[in-house]
Parts: sequence; C-alpha cells; structure tokens
Amino acid sequence: MFELWLDITDLPASGREFSFSDQALWTDSIREFRLPHRLDGPGGGLAATLSLTPQGRGLLIRGTLKGRAITPCDRCAEDTTIEIDTDFELFEEAPLEDAVSLEPGLLRRRGKVLELDVASLLWEQFLLALPVKPLCDEDCPGLCPQCGKPLREGPCDCGADEGDPRLAVLKNLKVPRGPN
Repeated sequence: MFELWLDITDLPASGREFSFSDQALWTDSIREFRLPHRLDGPGGGLAATLSLTPQGRGLLIRGTLKGRAITPCDRCAEDTTIEIDTDFELFEEAPLEDAVSLEPGLLRRRGKVLELDVASLLWEQFLLALPVKPLCDEDCPGLCPQCGKPLREGPCDCGADEGDPRLAVLKNLKVPRGPN
C-alpha cells in the first residue's frame, strides 16, 4: 500500500491545512487490492484537504475528499460514475514518547518526531465515501440470470427457469392447511 507519513511535530496551536492530489494515494491501493474502481475527473481523479489542529494529547483532523470514481454497476456490471464529495472529522490520540503501541493508529512516534499516516487516512475515507451498492440507475433491471443479456435492452428469449428437474415431483405436493 502507498505510504505517506507527514511530520506534524511542530504544528502551530492554530493548526495547519494541507492539500493532496497525488493520485497514487488511491490508485496504488486500488491496484494492490484488485478493486474494479478507476478514478476520473478534472485533473485526473481525487483531491483531498486536511486541516490538522493539535488538541491536548492528540490531533483533531478535519478533511474533505472530492472527485469521481468509476466502478461497475452492482446489477448490470456497466461502468457507472460515482461523485465523491465528503467531509470527515476525527480525533487521533498521540502515542506517548516511550510507549510501544500494540494497536497501530494513524499517528506514530519516531524518536521525538510525531507523524500522521496520510495515505491510510485518505484511503479509508475513499472507501467510506463509496456506496455499498453502486448502481448506474436506481431502476437498473440488471442481467438475465440465464443468458447474461442486459435487461435494459429489453427482455431476452430465455424461458422461465423451471427449477431443478429432480424436485419436479414436489410441485404436485398438496400441503394441508391448518384451522384458520
């Protein structure tokens, strides 16, 4: 997975804003995990901004992620464009200087240097911004389960599925109804 650690040791108390548009932040992980997504849009895909503000023993992270992704429709497998425009906010507690963390987070200490794992943060926000079931159209009829023809082009010539022929004898089974 693409790595990008940002040194945040000397952030001013008022915070600081950062912008990220390197598409490798997302495309390397898309390729690594063999996901069916592609990035699209002006300038080539996604752009993120992060506002980082020190808060006591941690860091307040506010950000936006904007752009477009192309992914297959969940019903017909045709390419569909997903508009991504999301805001997020989270708080990450900074690890202590001498402590060894068993549970990795977005922040790490390397000696006196405190770093933020920007790549993991932005990858997570990208995945959260994607719909669970991307559709090219809410009324997408999908594909014929028999021949695979896109049903948006009209009905196919496949016959209705008669089911498993070994179970055909059960079609004549009469189930008595209980008292109503």
